[in-house]
Amino acid sequence: MVSSILLLKKRVSVLNITVFQTPFFGEEKGYEKVYETTVKAFNHKDALEKIFRIFNVPDLIPNDYKARFISTGDILLIDEGKRGKTYYRLQPGNWEKVSGENVR
Repeated sequence: MVSSILLLKKRVSVLNITVFQTPFFGEEKGYEKVYETTVKAFNHKDALEKIFRIFNVPDLIPNDYKARFISTGDILLIDEGKRGKTYYRLQPGNWEKVSGENVR
């Protein structure tokens, strides 16, 4: 019984997230950092879903966030310190891992 309880316990991490957007929706160059935050998540997929929800539900958007809703083409950086940095671009319907060469 004890071993089955331990198997159900998942490890939650605090991940550093940076949001990058272009000045105008639909552009493919000129990404700029628009916001930094942290999120508690089980993994990258969980973090991406939480960030999408936070920045697309008006009641959840932080008061100091001045950019547009998260939308297709926007890039998120998940920085895990020594474990590395991973960039994701929002595509229609899902997040796709990308290189960070397009962001400043």
